Amino acid sequence: MIFDCLQDFVKHLDDAGELVRIRETVSAHLEIAEITDRVSKQNGGGKALLFENVEGSSMPVLINAFGSWSRIQAALGVTKLDKIARDIDAYLHMAPPETLLDKAKMLPILLQASQFPPKMVSNAPCQDVVKTGDAVNLDEIPIIQCWPHDAGRFITYPIVVNRSVDRSIRNVGLYRMQVYDKKTTAMHWHIHKDGAHFFHEFKRKGKIMEVAVALGADPVTCYAASAPLPYGVDEFLLAGFIRKKAVPLVKCKTVNLEVPAHAEIVLEGYIDPAEMRREGPFGDHTGYYSQDGDYPVFHVTAVTHRRNPIYLTTIVGIPPQEDFYLGKATERIFLPLLRTQLPELVDMNMPLEGVFHNCVLVSMDKRYPMQARRLMSTLWGAGQMSFVKTIVVVDHDVDVQDEQTVLELLLNEIDFNRDLFFSEGILDVLNHASDHALYGSKLGIDATRPIDGEAAANPPQGKATAPDTQLIQTIQNKFADVQSVRVCGLNTKRHVVLVALDKTRPHQGRDFLRQCLEDDGLSAAGVIVALEAHVDLNHTSTVLWKLFNNLDPRRDVQVVGGRLGIDATKKLPEEGYTQDWPEEIHMSGDIKQKVDEKWERMFPKSIS
Repeated sequence: MIFDCLQDFVKHLDDAGELVRIRETVSAHLEIAEITDRVSKQNGGGKALLFENVEGSSMPVLINAFGSWSRIQAALGVTKLDKIARDIDAYLHMAPPETLLDKAKMLPILLQASQFPPKMVSNAPCQDVVKTGDAVNLDEIPIIQCWPHDAGRFITYPIVVNRSVDRSIRNVGLYRMQVYDKKTTAMHWHIHKDGAHFFHEFKRKGKIMEVAVALGADPVTCYAASAPLPYGVDEFLLAGFIRKKAVPLVKCKTVNLEVPAHAEIVLEGYIDPAEMRREGPFGDHTGYYSQDGDYPVFHVTAVTHRRNPIYLTTIVGIPPQEDFYLGKATERIFLPLLRTQLPELVDMNMPLEGVFHNCVLVSMDKRYPMQARRLMSTLWGAGQMSFVKTIVVVDHDVDVQDEQTVLELLLNEIDFNRDLFFSEGILDVLNHASDHALYGSKLGIDATRPIDGEAAANPPQGKATAPDTQLIQTIQNKFADVQSVRVCGLNTKRHVVLVALDKTRPHQGRDFLRQCLEDDGLSAAGVIVALEAHVDLNHTSTVLWKLFNNLDPRRDVQVVGGRLGIDATKKLPEEGYTQDWPEEIHMSGDIKQKVDEKWERMFPKSIS
């Protein structure tokens, strides 16, 4: 089923029991975010939420709309995400016709493909109501503040439309927008994004840049705006391909741009490249606050909307959140495109705790020496895969979706001296672990079996054994700065020891690990990870999230005698760290209490 607009999708979710309508009065200031954070962390992602009574606005707020496997699949009109990947693969590998019969067979496919590009319409529901001039008022929209230390209210799911300075290329992307006042917002496009590239074109020419923003559209278009398409490929074309019918577009009222005709709300306006303003901080998808910085200012010249619009928004933060499922859709859909460059690529998995760009697991059909390292190097040069910090490569017969199996392979079979591969390159703007912003070290782990022409591996010897729990007491007795210790309960050749360290001085984590790795009395600890003192070592997902976020591989990884130490503690300026280490995202106690008081009224036991 393909939905023509967001409201049709809401009706479907309601009928399917995937939506909770909340009639309790709530505040857009932090309360919606706290409620959503709790729901999104329920098993399976919880339900979609429609807040029907938001203080100060007549518009309902929809959130967590795509935050489960069933909802993201329904949004894209499939029962399994791999269906879209197979469709892409079929077009990519379409054989050229050789006979008249072959050409006849292609006609249905070509006719279907002709429906993919967007089409223009003259009338659109998104322009039922048109407000310009003094009537423009962003305060009428229930834009939320997500986290206590955010700089203010942020539009978090804007479908931002602009064109190159010569108008030959359209870009559609998701870039958060901090609300400054009734008519202006920030436009937060990172240095690596197409929107920023277009912006700098206008800046060099000294021209005003027109921008339009759709808030809520049909579900496929909402997804397509988030997709990491190659430069110059129209996101509305991708939406048409997934929908198998064109996205209807309408010309804006005050700018020369086109927006989805069935959008809920549209903001029209412009950016003067000469005007920059401080934006942020903002609680981001890494689970940390991103730093503030100077970004372009978006001036709103018109607000158009349906007669009874729904405001679609989202929150990001410590995983899991709704964005995990959007990212998983991208993982499945774009796999065939990666295979066009890397035919040996079998499958990939972006683990939840890796927040997309911190860790990727890939499997490959290995045929020649060092091919795994070639694969990693190529991925580090491919679009948004270039932001990935850690890549683990396994053989074709290993299921990368089974993360437990991959972990056991790493602990049982690889040679830390041989199979760890360090590189350098660009990193996501939100990466805080590197000593310097925007670039740093990367780690490749070649967990494939050695073949002829490769050096022999020296994996750990002996059989897999139960973990030695005596390590806990031994480490606590030897190191006064250790707050807690956990030995992971895996029957493997190498045992993983997690340590919460009370770090009070520079290089404390590095020095602690060196002592542990050189201590024969701790030889049963094959991998030792040092974390910050407040980390709950018993919550494995949190440990992995902290590890992937805080790791700068070349700086933080030590290998001694076939054993591995990883320093995932906060880094200090005295250690050569030049960025500002951000705060973790946590909700304030007073908001938690307010939500506690409303919880039973919002979620009776029969539906919670």
